[in-house]
Amino acid sequence: MSDETEIVAAAPTPQPRNPKIIAVASGKGGVGKTWCSIGLSHGLALSGKRVLLFDGDLGLANVDIQLGLMPEHDLGHVMLGEMSLKQSRIPYLDGGFDIIAGRSGSVSLSTLPASRLAWLREQINILSQDYDYIVLDLGAGIERTVRALASQAGTCVVVVTPDPTSLTDSYAYIKTIHSKPPYPDTRILVNLADTKAEGDKTFKTLHKACYNFLKLNPTLLGIVRRDKKVVDGIRAQQPILNFSPKCDAALDIKSAAALLA
Repeated sequence: MSDETEIVAAAPTPQPRNPKIIAVASGKGGVGKTWCSIGLSHGLALSGKRVLLFDGDLGLANVDIQLGLMPEHDLGHVMLGEMSLKQSRIPYLDGGFDIIAGRSGSVSLSTLPASRLAWLREQINILSQDYDYIVLDLGAGIERTVRALASQAGTCVVVVTPDPTSLTDSYAYIKTIHSKPPYPDTRILVNLADTKAEGDKTFKTLHKACYNFLKLNPTLLGIVRRDKKVVDGIRAQQPILNFSPKCDAALDIKSAAALLA
């Protein structure tokens, strides 16, 4: 018998999730995810929290567009090594929170190697020391980069609409992020509901699928009613809590933010 001892590599220890990081995600595009990210960030800031809104989708980033900003630097400059993540922050004075913009034509998160994604995750964790919350506005779907960034979030807000395809894709997303521990605190935010009753029905349908097939029990963060003021606010490039703070959608998103604080 050989005296040599076989060395078995230990499985990597799962990294703990950061309770300060809130990932806002969706199974598909077109559900108002970025609008919800802005509204939640603004609502948290209005409650006195220090908030950073991180636009995590370089390819289709539009936080700056919705807010009428023209940032001189963005996440693309960070990933090219031209500045640190902290240096790329810009204050959004009209909302009382900071932003890291994601718009760039020079680099795409989808092509980043795993090592660079791991570095970015670590930098976001370090930056969270300066804030009460970092809201990650992630790309739609279950791409590798979306999963990587979402994996550090203590809370994952899944934006869903009453549309059947949104329900199906949201279920697929929830299934993916619960494929291995540690699991996030998963909250469902129903957007574009014609009525509260329709929103409640949408949540119950998604919840039933999650419970029956995944044994998961996601909670309802809120229901945001369809509101013409939302479209008007986006056209004016203003957050809804400034543009029309008393409209139905503004009250709904502010209530949802209060449940996160």
